[in-house]
Amino acid sequence: MTQDNLTQWDPASHGVAEIVAALDLQPHPEGGWYRETFRSALKVRRADGAQRDAFTQILFLLGPGEISRWHRVHHADESWCCLVGDPLALLMLGSGPEGLQEWRLQPGSAQSLVVPAGVWQAARALGRWSLMTCAVAPGFDFADFQLLSELSVAEHPPAALPEYR
Repeated sequence: MTQDNLTQWDPASHGVAEIVAALDLQPHPEGGWYRETFRSALKVRRADGAQRDAFTQILFLLGPGEISRWHRVHHADESWCCLVGDPLALLMLGSGPEGLQEWRLQPGSAQSLVVPAGVWQAARALGRWSLMTCAVAPGFDFADFQLLSELSVAEHPPAALPEYR
């Protein structure tokens, strides 16, 4: 099992521990496992004056019972693409009348979904595990990352499903 043949990995025959070891993944604060795979050498200045790398990308894995807890990335858009494994449910909390929205990302398809900057998001694997890439532009910095659990319960959006907290 190597990263070179990851599109051939099968959820029925490869477990999360095996994937974590093969890809050298680390625990992510929102839940699941990750490893940064790219950080642009180009720098950009955001509208608020902060400087960031132009673009970053990670491998991100969710196993059975693991969730990506409600979180948001301020000042940066995030693109999700399911590479291999089982489908992924990606949830977003809209700021308008759309409220809670759920999308399913299928592995091996060209489908990706972009979460706009500052939008609350959460995810779960719909099966044994889902391996995806997440790309952020301007590049990801933990200074721009916020977990919903950092807010008081009174500040939680009403549509934020509690099982993702």
